[in-house]
Amino acid sequence: MAKKYDGRNLRLVRVLARYAAYTRYHVTYSSGRLTISGIMNVPTTPGPHPALVLNHGYIDPAVYTNGRGLMREQDYLARRGYVVLHTDYRNHAQSTDDPRAELNLRLGYTEDVINAVLALRTSQYVDPERIGLLGRSMGGGITYNVLVAQPGLVKAGVVFAPVSSDTVDNFNRWTRDERPVATAIVRAYGEPARNPTFWRNVSPVNFFDRVTEPVLIHHGTSDSTCPISWSRETLAALKAAGKDATMYTYPGEEHAFGPAWPTSMARTVAFLKQHGV
Repeated sequence: MAKKYDGRNLRLVRVLARYAAYTRYHVTYSSGRLTISGIMNVPTTPGPHPALVLNHGYIDPAVYTNGRGLMREQDYLARRGYVVLHTDYRNHAQSTDDPRAELNLRLGYTEDVINAVLALRTSQYVDPERIGLLGRSMGGGITYNVLVAQPGLVKAGVVFAPVSSDTVDNFNRWTRDERPVATAIVRAYGEPARNPTFWRNVSPVNFFDRVTEPVLIHHGTSDSTCPISWSRETLAALKAAGKDATMYTYPGEEHAFGPAWPTSMARTVAFLKQHGV
């Protein structure tokens, strides 16, 4: 929250593909001292366009490739007139490596997304007043982080099958059994039960009073990766803080979404347009 951000140097490095509806570029931008890679889809219709920064879920950085993770969404949204910037995050694809990323609880990914929005604002193709966020799974948690760290940065946030807004839940579910990463984290910050102040301060749920943007949550009832109870708790916390939050649940849908995906995307575009994105 206290950091100063200076996302800049958005560069369209090369064309990856040309379609009737949009052109797909390999891009880079600056996030602090790091260079972050990604892809950007630019509609062929006249701009400036509304835009979305897409925050992908966890994919092992060792196998991750440029633009991977939200391919359906990238295409769908570009065909509906959005400039789409999908960030690779630090340590992914052609982005600069950050050896402390895991020890820092991947909060650097949040910085990379904030800087992506700032860099995107400088693009000739983008209306800087009409930018939103869309995140899936881990990227949903990053979206929550951005909304509490930099209120007013974007116009709206959408999350699909997100992780918990309580970082302790996520640590216990995925990181605790990952040695030696978990050992280093506990050594640095203490167990959640022994140092609750630290863990409370890295959990966005405790700062929902800062959120100024409407939030839309999509979650399937059969999600075995991120329990739907997490989203229900997040929704309740947002509403308790007096925020504009909506949640759609999808009976039988699993983490990746299948039959209900088109419905979820139609609802997403309607939500974004309602809120000026």
